[in-house]
Amino acid sequence: MINRRSFIAAGLSAVAASFVSSAASAEPAGSSELPNPFYAMDTSFQRPGLNCDQQLDLVAQLGFAGVAWTHEPIEKLRASLQAIEQRSLKMFTIYCDGKVDRDGALTLEPDLAPIMAALRGHGTIIWIHIGGQGPDFKSLTKQSAVVNSLRSMADRAAENGLRIAIYPHFGEWTAHFADATHLAELVEHPNLGVTFNLCHALAGGDEANIPELLERAKKRLFTATICGADRGVRGGDWNKLIQTLDRGNFDVAAVLKQLHHLGFDGPIGFQGYGIKGDARSILQPTIRAWHKLSHVAAGA
Repeated sequence: MINRRSFIAAGLSAVAASFVSSAASAEPAGSSELPNPFYAMDTSFQRPGLNCDQQLDLVAQLGFAGVAWTHEPIEKLRASLQAIEQRSLKMFTIYCDGKVDRDGALTLEPDLAPIMAALRGHGTIIWIHIGGQGPDFKSLTKQSAVVNSLRSMADRAAENGLRIAIYPHFGEWTAHFADATHLAELVEHPNLGVTFNLCHALAGGDEANIPELLERAKKRLFTATICGADRGVRGGDWNKLIQTLDRGNFDVAAVLKQLHHLGFDGPIGFQGYGIKGDARSILQPTIRAWHKLSHVAAGA
């Protein structure tokens, strides 16, 4: 699950541009649903056949609250932010690279400071996924090099009215949600927290531990991502672990119910990496399933 932009650029044959303007808008959210804003990750709608404006039009038309974005050159990011907000959408998160060596030296995007400045006042969460070998998590203390680096980064985010959320990613240093939570606990900064990624938790073998993991992380949970998935799948079998929200036999509603019981009212995103199909065939059944699942979870 790497090289996101390469995947987005590859894909299916072109779809008619008029696809965006076709009928079938999303069902309106009801008062009995969860309060959480529901956003679409760019992995779910950046598909061949629609240009960027058409993709964002579709996201807005279907009723998503906003999007998750991926790091891009600063001038392009400013243009993307403007296009997103012109449609009354919000850039809820932006995905940025991080890497840590065995000694705990953390390397981040070189333009992270200007990115934060460009996003100042927009409330975007900076997603940091941390690859590399990294030190043993059991050896970390509040003064470890990587902990201090993240704390300084959180200070910078606070100056810009932003927050940082560690993004657990299968196969990386912070692959496990528990390790990401432990790291956030050591940093102990109000502007640094964690993201719960359903597909990565399942890939890492944490299916049975999800309730306990969410309970522990509730004070530092900034956002969560969900998708349709199958039960009992471990490893990077993404075709089974990342599906449209109406598919798969894993009980996503149970996760939403627990988030609701924990008092989590932050944004929840849809992960669409690798799902075959055009943007509408992915997003439309997902937003419909969201309304159903949200209603069930809110009424539990």
